[in-house]
Amino acid sequence: MKNRLQFVLKYIFGKKKELAVFAVCCVIFLFTFGMYGITLKAAAYPTFVCFVIILTALTVDACMKYGKWKRMQEILQKTVGDDGEFVRILGGDELNKIVDSDDIMQVQLLEVIRKLKESGMCLGDSMNMKYADMVDYYTMWAHQIKTPIASMHLILQKQDSEDSRRLRTELMRIEQYVEMVLCFLRLDSDSTDYVLKEYRLDDIIRTAIRKLAPQFIMKKLVLDYETIDKQVLTDEKWLGFVIEQVLSNSVKYTESGKVKISCEGSKLVISDTGIGIAPDDLPRIFDKGYTGFNGRMDRKASGIGLYLCRRICNNLGHGITAESVPGQGTTIAIELERNNLEVE
Repeated sequence: MKNRLQFVLKYIFGKKKELAVFAVCCVIFLFTFGMYGITLKAAAYPTFVCFVIILTALTVDACMKYGKWKRMQEILQKTVGDDGEFVRILGGDELNKIVDSDDIMQVQLLEVIRKLKESGMCLGDSMNMKYADMVDYYTMWAHQIKTPIASMHLILQKQDSEDSRRLRTELMRIEQYVEMVLCFLRLDSDSTDYVLKEYRLDDIIRTAIRKLAPQFIMKKLVLDYETIDKQVLTDEKWLGFVIEQVLSNSVKYTESGKVKISCEGSKLVISDTGIGIAPDDLPRIFDKGYTGFNGRMDRKASGIGLYLCRRICNNLGHGITAESVPGQGTTIAIELERNNLEVE
């Protein structure tokens, strides 16, 4: 009933010009009859007949257009948030049945819409090809840059000095940035290589710790970690990336004290005694590109690491949350237990 009333009001509003012309014609009609001395009754009768004819014609027209209007509302509801369905409808005959073929403006408007659709699809294909080329290039670059990094590692292993240790630490950071690039490129890829199996959580954690060991040693931080002895359904490589990113941030923003790794129920908890995160920044630390106050102080921060962690956790069916007290430290909790994953 509400839809019908809405249509009637819109239909009447759309016919306001025709109704105004009809009203003016009726006034002229009555005025002319009056000038020739014809009685009002004689003039009102043909005016009333014309009014009934016009009203009947408008009613029939409204009934015919109501069905088309109702069908258009169904199409609009069906295509909300579904671009594929919208493109399918534009390419089909559904709109042809709704458009009035006698109305040249409607026919031309539909033709313009379809041409815009074709142009949009061509532009979309072109952009997708350019994006695919860019992804391929940066993926190739990220893989190729690993060769000189590995060579530098071998050269530095032969030396044991303060400078060589610092260089190894910086080289490790370069490796992390390269892995971050690869991760960023692969997240939206159709060929993302998730392998979901039961893994020992300790094995994943220890791999990340070994990578970051030089940074712990250089900053003389204490690592508080005991064997967790827990199996987790996840992807070893991607969860390892998340843990490594969280640990790296802990080391980066902790000048003294310790980093603790523990398990609380189904949550892997990584806490530190670092500078902490401002309350205003905390809700946004997982947003893309957001660095917050700490990131602005440390101009090398990219605001991508925790964003990638959240995206990966969402893809794996895990959760990730953060708590922090400025000046006391930060705690990151990774919820590992999810029921929507299947073992391969």
